[in-house]
Amino acid sequence: MDIIFQDPDLLWLLLLLPVLILLRGRTGRAAAVEFSSVAIARKVSGAARSRAGGVLFSLRLLGLAALIVALARPQLPKHQDEVEASGIDIVLVLDLSGSMASVDMSEGRNLVTRVDTAKKVMADFIEERPNDRIGMVAFAVNPYLVSPITLNHDWLLQNLERLHLGIIDGSGTAIGSALGMATNRLRDLPSKSRVIILLTDGDNNSGAISPIAAAEAAAAYKIKVYTIGVGATHPEPVPQTDDQGRILTDQDGQPIYYTDPYGRQILDDGINSDDLQRIAQITNGKFYRATAASQLQQIYADINAQEKSVARLRHYSTYLELFYWPALLGLALIGLEQLLSQTRLRRLP
Repeated sequence: MDIIFQDPDLLWLLLLLPVLILLRGRTGRAAAVEFSSVAIARKVSGAARSRAGGVLFSLRLLGLAALIVALARPQLPKHQDEVEASGIDIVLVLDLSGSMASVDMSEGRNLVTRVDTAKKVMADFIEERPNDRIGMVAFAVNPYLVSPITLNHDWLLQNLERLHLGIIDGSGTAIGSALGMATNRLRDLPSKSRVIILLTDGDNNSGAISPIAAAEAAAAYKIKVYTIGVGATHPEPVPQTDDQGRILTDQDGQPIYYTDPYGRQILDDGINSDDLQRIAQITNGKFYRATAASQLQQIYADINAQEKSVARLRHYSTYLELFYWPALLGLALIGLEQLLSQTRLRRLP
């Protein structure tokens, strides 16, 4: 970053230095010793001028130049932009129950779980709203806070990426408890709009709070809830996953599904669309249904368009003062000139 001067007009004083050089050259330097004959003292006066006069005068000029630069106050600007609060706070709520391992939303031959599909779409949504404060809650048998509401979206995306099936107990689906936790993160914030986006593929079968009671609490705090039901319209088999949430496959590359003692595939319970619709209705939100990744992308795009936020950018400039460096240099040079004039380069009286 370029250095600027607070009082640049004072730099014109540097033009006086060549004038001082010119005047000194014309008048010469007074001889240290007077003689009756100039011819006799010519060699002595020349030596004095070239040695003491030249060195000391150069130190003085450099010192004056440095002091003039210091008077002009050189500064190093540091520009900073700060985004004012947009007025919209959002909590993303993601289901991590075991049924989210289903691969019915895969496109092509690449097997992708519902969770991985949801994570990708949620990451795109976060990146498209750089000026909103966003938090995240994940849930299965119990909810847990992935990230408090923050403008640090890089950190938020890192935490989203770390989520996978098996990171928490996935044997249940506590929709009501998750909705209650998200409401608690938003209820005391003085924002213009507070929004929860709840994504799940099942029915509430765990937790101490019913989804409808949690929705009524959210509505009391004027929190809008968008609900998204993902997955096929009919029960789907649930593939097994490893401890990192990756699908286990057989030697033919086919998913290995959970089975009951009789060898029959275990199916998920399916989505309780009635509860999700009721939650959205109570909170003045909207219910969506997604059976494919492209539909889920369109749903988040629709929510993104509905929840408009206006960012106001404030510009700040702070300055690092540098004047003391040339000031110290100037004083040091003039001090050195005075020291030499009284010691090694001292003039005779």
